[in-house]
Amino acid sequence: MDETVCRRVVVGVSGPQGSLAPLHRAAAEARRIEAELWAVLAWEPPGGELGHRSLPCPPQLADCRRSAGEQLLIALDAAFGSAGPEVPLQSLVVRGSPGRALVETAGRADDLLAVGTGSRRWPHRALCPSVARYCLAHASCPVLAVPPSPLEKELGKSSLLVRTRLQGRRWGLVMLP
Repeated sequence: MDETVCRRVVVGVSGPQGSLAPLHRAAAEARRIEAELWAVLAWEPPGGELGHRSLPCPPQLADCRRSAGEQLLIALDAAFGSAGPEVPLQSLVVRGSPGRALVETAGRADDLLAVGTGSRRWPHRALCPSVARYCLAHASCPVLAVPPSPLEKELGKSSLLVRTRLQGRRWGLVMLP
């Protein structure tokens, strides 16, 4: 085996909130096996690839790609702050569906692919295809499915409550317990 080829831990990033647990777990695995951490955020044009083919708009695509890059940087900053993940980090913004982009990026047999399992509530499962399931079915490397942190759910509830109260104050609405 060629010694110049580094092992990689590829992790899917969906945004700042849902990516904290997968990013932390992937960084821990990368430290454990002395690998590089590759953070990947996949994006698609509005309306998907088929919708874009009928009405191509290069400036809109550039804005979408830039926005995806900003989301990736925000997620990495939220997960690691200024200290960083303490392993070599590559950040990639890839055009395509999330599952396919992650499977193609983690295409080597010695890669490790880490993905978040996402929401387990039925409306979300019914409306959004599972990236984790796609990766488990199609990846040629080991896949680590990381469930959301229990604290993430609590933070989501409290931020919703704070937002609701702030909006209520702005509009003169008072929420009673």
